[in-house]
Amino acid sequence: MKIQFNRVRYAELKARQKENFNFQKVSGILADYGFSTVRLTDDWEGADFVAQHADGLTMLRVQLKPRLYFSKKYLGKQLWVCFRDGDGAYLFPHDVVLELILKTSRAMTGTKSWKDKGAYSFKTLSKATQAMLAAYRLPIASPTPKQNV
Repeated sequence: MKIQFNRVRYAELKARQKENFNFQKVSGILADYGFSTVRLTDDWEGADFVAQHADGLTMLRVQLKPRLYFSKKYLGKQLWVCFRDGDGAYLFPHDVVLELILKTSRAMTGTKSWKDKGAYSFKTLSKATQAMLAAYRLPIASPTPKQNV
């Protein structure tokens, strides 16, 4: 049986399909850094998936987002936030980076979204925000050389 593979257009996907797409893309990036991922069928304390490192010690509960996002409901839950950006992804501890953002930027604190709803997402990343998040950026790793079997 012959099958034709056609790339999907992200913009044409439904919301749940976009979430699945982003999970698969992020999982591939995290694999380059020694993580395997398990998608959770229901949010577990705010986590969409668990990422376990090959070291056998590191396990992260991760909230997957389409862009930089913070929420007061995530405070104190030891969550990491992950979102794709260009040719890589960002993976960061929610509370640590939120504290940094609140200290150095006023972009979200005065917004109705943050004050009334307790959540805020950044539509784009400024150069200053990119610099602040640089330590948490995971670019796609170079292809690994073929191994002899």
